[in-house]
Amino acid sequence: MQIQTIVGKIQEQETQALVLNLFEGVTEPAGATGAVDAALGGAIRALIAAGDFRGKRNEVAVLYPVGKFPARRVLLVGLGKAEKFSVEAVRQVAATVARKARDLGVTQLHTVVHGTGIGDIEAEVAAQAVVEGTILGLYRYQELKTQLDDVRLDPETLVLVELDPAKIDAIKAGARAGQIIAEATCLARNLVNRPANIATPSRIAETAQVMADVVGLQCRIMEKPEMESLGMGALLSVNLGGGEPAKMVILEHNAGREDLPTVVLVGKGITFDSGGISIKPAQDMWKMKDDMAGAAAVIGAIGAVAQLDLPLHVVALAPLTENMPDAWASKPGDVVKSLKGLTVEIHSTDAEGRMVLIDTLTYAAQFKPEAIMDIATLTGAQAVALGSPAAAVMGDEGLIVRLRAAGNATYDRVWPLPLFEEYGEQLKTDVADVRHVGSRMGGSITAGFFLSKFVPDGVPWVHIDMAAQGIADEDRPYIPRGGTGYGVRLLVETLRRWND
Repeated sequence: MQIQTIVGKIQEQETQALVLNLFEGVTEPAGATGAVDAALGGAIRALIAAGDFRGKRNEVAVLYPVGKFPARRVLLVGLGKAEKFSVEAVRQVAATVARKARDLGVTQLHTVVHGTGIGDIEAEVAAQAVVEGTILGLYRYQELKTQLDDVRLDPETLVLVELDPAKIDAIKAGARAGQIIAEATCLARNLVNRPANIATPSRIAETAQVMADVVGLQCRIMEKPEMESLGMGALLSVNLGGGEPAKMVILEHNAGREDLPTVVLVGKGITFDSGGISIKPAQDMWKMKDDMAGAAAVIGAIGAVAQLDLPLHVVALAPLTENMPDAWASKPGDVVKSLKGLTVEIHSTDAEGRMVLIDTLTYAAQFKPEAIMDIATLTGAQAVALGSPAAAVMGDEGLIVRLRAAGNATYDRVWPLPLFEEYGEQLKTDVADVRHVGSRMGGSITAGFFLSKFVPDGVPWVHIDMAAQGIADEDRPYIPRGGTGYGVRLLVETLRRWND
């Protein structure tokens, strides 16, 4: 989508559709909406008086000027109650009205920047939210469809119209950031939505390499022989039944910049999780193509980081493998040796994600990071505890504070869980240094506690368990059904605020 910003009066724009807004309960439109209402001879006030438009959030009405000014249509979107208005509301209404425009066959859209008037949102923040909401709301996964003759095309151009010239630079900056971050989120969505026979370890690595070349990241793909020589026995234990050799994507922004803080992002990349020998039930197993959503998040996030040129040295590590059953696959009761040197007893091959993460966390030490953040679709226990509104987060308290602030801003929200020493009692075993799963009680926490044993000494670390966030079962304003891209906006916003 082409994004433009201009200074001007919204009612003077020659376009296929104008987008205006109104708070719930308003009967006398003011500002840009009032100006258009006047040009329409009070048509908006008449719509309100008739009870056909109440201003509820995401309510949309369509008006046709019929030659009264240059625009062919006016799309009026409700902002909801003024006291509940927020940046999240801006994202939602932008997405809703963009979808309505698509349904109408609109290819060019001129919009006010919702929230910069009486909404009292900073121009840059509001512009970013408008663009994010628009692009994310229009997202559809259609790569593999062949019959699209009756499918409406997306709007090609979005023009943000601002009356005050003093705000235009801020709006341009916000629009640029919104486009970069939304498109990075859509990349992650594509990776999650692709079926596992297409999004294999090698194909995901190829996608990361192409993205790196485009945005200027350093990219290296670690192959299985190198993992073997390093001693990544935990990661490779998952790959024993896989159809493709394991790979690890290593992406770097500002590689070699020792003058900058280093942050390592680690994303779980199980390209399909059958459960291995501890095989999952057949029902809904197809969703396990999303078990690489953590890897998708860090790949998308670092791509955005590069385009935003953040003053950090950021490393993204994405270990990639299938988890499949065959004669060579790991079995419950097996013991393997990790990169750290600790031996690990496997109790369930369906708890494979933590196995690929522990060797990756240990490997992260070579970058001498100031902090490590890992993200993974790790445990069903997270979904039971928190459902879909928030992912679980545990680890360093300072990093948790950063992530919660970024999550509240982006609505990629997180909620903290403890890592008390008592949870570690469940991981004791008579046959190895550590057992990799505990009981069903506190399952998300014991998984995090297990990971903590492999974090480089003295490095602040945080673990994000997003098991319920990778795929959405229901359509929401800017999160269509399917891969959500959760984590991209959370991580990028955290890193944007890093030096504040």
